[in-house]
Amino acid sequence: MKQLSEGTRVLVADGAYALVLRNDGDGVFPNLRLERAYEQDNPATREQGSDKPGRMNDSLGRRSAMEATDWHRVAEDRFVQRIADDMAKDLKAGEFTDFVLAAPAVALGEFRKAATSALTDATIMEIDKDLTNHPIDRIEKIVVKALEDADG
Repeated sequence: MKQLSEGTRVLVADGAYALVLRNDGDGVFPNLRLERAYEQDNPATREQGSDKPGRMNDSLGRRSAMEATDWHRVAEDRFVQRIADDMAKDLKAGEFTDFVLAAPAVALGEFRKAATSALTDATIMEIDKDLTNHPIDRIEKIVVKALEDADG
């Protein structure tokens, strides 16, 4: 049965904000405590880049516009990658053995790409949901319920 054992890390993240929580309780009585928080100021793409999209010529001499870079998305992806790197370092240092990730689909996918194989192996649950605006006690209940439902 999957449960939040003592020391389990729970990462609640989206593209601009993240909480790293540690379970100081056990599987029966979990007690999530804030270990670390991340935040980044990430303005909209229109505020980050002012160049118009580039042009290219195809083999027939026709010109077409290239897709503009979404700088906002690039910054969100780098943010999630940085968190994955930090979590991998913590795992390697022996700070935890079990890991739960709660993030919306885009951040979840980016985290999966950035995660080391050891971090992937330590992951006991992924929750496809943005919990960054929930209080910690509510996050705790949602994570416990998700773990219980996974066993059912």
